[in-house]
Amino acid sequence: MADLVALKRALISVSDKSGLVPFAAALAARGVELVSTGGTAQALREAGLAVRDVSELTGFPEMMDGRVKTLHPKVHGGLLALRDNAEHAAAMIEHDIAAIDLLVVNLYPFEATVAKGADYDTCIENIDIGGPAMIRAGAKNHAFTTVVTDTEDYDAVLAELEAQGGAISYGFRQGMAAKAYARTGAYDAAVSSWMAAALGEATPRRRAFAGTLAQGLRYGENPHQAAAFYRDGSTRPGLATAVQLQGKELSYNNINDTDAAFELVSEFLPADGPACAIIKHANPCGVARGASVLEAYRKAYDCDRTSAFGGIVALNRALDRETAEEICEIFTEVVIAPEADPDAVAVFAAKKNLRLLTTGAMADPAAPGLAFRQVSGGFLVQDRDAALIGAELQVVTKRAPTEAEMADLMFAWTVAKHVKSNAIVYAKGGATVGIGAGQMSRVDSARIAARKAGDMAETLGLAEAPTKGSAAASDAFFPFPDGLLTLAEAGATVVIQPGGSMRDDEVIAAADEAGLAMLFTGMRHFRH
Repeated sequence: MADLVALKRALISVSDKSGLVPFAAALAARGVELVSTGGTAQALREAGLAVRDVSELTGFPEMMDGRVKTLHPKVHGGLLALRDNAEHAAAMIEHDIAAIDLLVVNLYPFEATVAKGADYDTCIENIDIGGPAMIRAGAKNHAFTTVVTDTEDYDAVLAELEAQGGAISYGFRQGMAAKAYARTGAYDAAVSSWMAAALGEATPRRRAFAGTLAQGLRYGENPHQAAAFYRDGSTRPGLATAVQLQGKELSYNNINDTDAAFELVSEFLPADGPACAIIKHANPCGVARGASVLEAYRKAYDCDRTSAFGGIVALNRALDRETAEEICEIFTEVVIAPEADPDAVAVFAAKKNLRLLTTGAMADPAAPGLAFRQVSGGFLVQDRDAALIGAELQVVTKRAPTEAEMADLMFAWTVAKHVKSNAIVYAKGGATVGIGAGQMSRVDSARIAARKAGDMAETLGLAEAPTKGSAAASDAFFPFPDGLLTLAEAGATVVIQPGGSMRDDEVIAAADEAGLAMLFTGMRHFRH
């Protein structure tokens, strides 16, 4: 193995032709012979570059609509031959195999085809075969062959050639080989995941996930942890598709919390009116709907002003100037919205550290998808919690909720889905007024939420706690009546919960005795 390998011949076959012509022209200017296929060769010829067809190299025509063109010993021999091996060198001479020093391949756009919702047969036709085979061959033989799979690396290759006088160093080839295997691994993961879904396999024997680096992060949850953010190729609106208009770089915790905020506020359709969610440490500290974006923000802020400090604000409609000005009155880490008015952007410009992100659209809360979490020695995979209440919803008490109570019940239930279990949410007038999250006891969550509501009553100068006359939601059933009675003591008049406890009859009897209306949903929303 030589450290430097002079670049004499390049095989180029790309679907994404971004930057192709300038790159190939720079190679040709160095005397590099260009070998190419199909549309790539045509594009190079139209640019006035001399190109040798791969069929000329192999002595075999492209066939079967291009399915067979590079799967040939003269291609793979040129990529795989160990040039310092006497037997390999002799075989190259005997079979007229020319060495390929540089392989430039980007694959059929399978991921993009799937994202467009193409039918099964179209997706199958966009599975690249020859490309991955060549990439893996060239990457294995990085002792002599350089493999490029990303248009963003073209400039780096040209810079290396300039630095090494027309050659490529071993370290550079090694780095490109690692990138090449990552690309084929991600490609195969996309194909296998799509096919499993197409076949309805919820638990395939092998499951692969892949991502593309979006940004390196200064650190993870804590400064001693290294971290990075990867995109998985999904087009679903959210953090991965958002544009950051201003502010310092997002941190690991910012990304995690902002995702939680945007997913929660996406539960409220923009057509149904403005909504706002304020998140702290991945839990909501205030959520509200309003007649305007500003009113929704104010109502959400008034749920827990203390926790909102340093939080994440998510909106389901465009950020306007008035709301931006009010948000700026306290320290806020991130604001995310589908859009931002130019006047609102101008307001935030004075807050250089405040991050402003726009997504262009809201996420569909009912869209299917997968969620996964690492555990020791493996990872857990499940469907996203996209379920909606159906026919299971039933009134189980003597008293049924009023229309206004029902609206607050459904609002509270929607928010509870995004609160860490054990979750209790009090809501009134389309806004949360108390949230208890992540306690080992559901009774403690109910008490904490009520205490926070009482604290805010003092801060706002209210005559009574806002939990008086509220609707309350619990993400899972009450195993005993004590949790339900805690809600009643706080002033809740109506409760929504999954039901399903061995003591449901006792809980229902306690609700009737307290004069509460109660609904069972038939589903729970654990969020650990």
